[in-house]
Amino acid sequence: MVMKLDAVVPFGRSLDEYQKMFSLSETELKLRILGVADGPASFNAEATKVGSQVISIDPIYRFSGAEILHRFNQVVDTIIAQVKATPDSWVWSYHQSPEGLRNNRIKAIQTFLSDYEIGKQQGRYQIGELPKLSCKDSEYDIALCSHFLFLYSEHYDFQFHWQSIQEMLRVSQEVRIFPLLTLMLERSPYLDQIICNCSEMGHTLSIQRVQYGLQKGGNEMLVIRNAARTEPSKPLP
Repeated sequence: MVMKLDAVVPFGRSLDEYQKMFSLSETELKLRILGVADGPASFNAEATKVGSQVISIDPIYRFSGAEILHRFNQVVDTIIAQVKATPDSWVWSYHQSPEGLRNNRIKAIQTFLSDYEIGKQQGRYQIGELPKLSCKDSEYDIALCSHFLFLYSEHYDFQFHWQSIQEMLRVSQEVRIFPLLTLMLERSPYLDQIICNCSEMGHTLSIQRVQYGLQKGGNEMLVIRNAARTEPSKPLP
């Protein structure tokens, strides 16, 4: 066993992590970006400060900041303990150590919480969840899904993954998902069929190696370019 979780945990990542795990260029950060299942990531808060247009969607946003922090505090020690118990399963080029990972997750949620209320008022944090989103067709240029699809393959079946990816393609021009491994450090059993289905629908797919990784072997993302895309995205003014 590498990592055993009963449910999705409220761990969030920073803007720097998003840029590395999704290979987001400075130009792409000026596009319309949807973060699906962002949780308490500081990505939205940090990106907004530098002028990006990011909307984050997650069912966790129905809770107060205090409730989200309470849930984080309930699980963080268990997560770090499991990481420490499996030292050969992780890559420490980014976080340096389990305690570095803990500190980075605490920093991310603190930054998220400092932005959470104003972000909700501005509509940047919206309550919603896959496989059905309330967004309009092609509302976003890029839809990102960090540490949810594929990672939780044991919790969500193939049908959920397929419907979720179809929905992300409905609302965006391009979908990027990271990582492609499950919690057990295995390639998701759904990945090959997802690629096959998307290819049959005419979408363009690629698996790209990225500059970020925590799971050993987990430094790849899936990119799906919508077949319905008719013109290149234009950066925000």
